[in-house]
Amino acid sequence: MELSESTSRIERLLVALLLQSMKGTSLTERIKVLNMAGFSNVEVADILGVTAHSVSQQLYAAQKTKRPRKVTK
Repeated sequence: MELSESTSRIERLLVALLLQSMKGTSLTERIKVLNMAGFSNVEVADILGVTAHSVSQQLYAAQKTKRPRKVTK
């Protein structure tokens, strides 16, 4: 077994364990965690079985709601 095959297998196992521990959490939360772990939108989409566009939309919406609003006078 090559090193890259072994690394890929370990990565898939760790993702499976992570998602198992997140059962019952929202899709947005799972997307955010995988994104913070360094996975690209395309990789997150493949892992969760959604489109990359959906991942982008979820991350954008989560970031937008996190920002404080500017107060106008």
